[in-house]
Amino acid sequence: MKRKLHSIFFLKGVVFLIGIPVLAFCLFGLPGVASRDAAANPETAYLQVPFLICSYALAIPFFIALYQTVKLLTYIDTNKAFSELAVHALKVIQYCVITVSIIIVLGVVFVAFFMDEDRTGIIMLGLIGTLASSIIVAFATLLQKLLQEALDRQVENALTI
Repeated sequence: MKRKLHSIFFLKGVVFLIGIPVLAFCLFGLPGVASRDAAANPETAYLQVPFLICSYALAIPFFIALYQTVKLLTYIDTNKAFSELAVHALKVIQYCVITVSIIIVLGVVFVAFFMDEDRTGIIMLGLIGTLASSIIVAFATLLQKLLQEALDRQVENALTI
């Protein structure tokens, strides 16, 4: 029991260690990056606001997924891992990651069609992000199905007794 408590605490700490730097970058880093790029490239300065909008649109489902991950870890900690709440949290995580993938793919398409300069690095980062998102979606879907089957069997066993 104590080992489970430590691992849940560790995983929650990892989630927060992922979320805090991303939040700090969104609040403090992105506006600076956009303004420096606009100053360095006045011909593309009009893309500063769309870049910030898309970046924040990408961050919203990311933070929703992190919140749902913390909720899922709390359900596991309180022995509610095999509940509809856990299945719902996995479903929300899955939708958030699919949304992130769609935004990344749209960004890659935009870069591929509207940028004339060296775009290979940006496209490669987009493909890596899409691949990572696909792996997360597959894992969340698998966990969701396993939890749903366990819930169905639990209900089935309760009815037979």
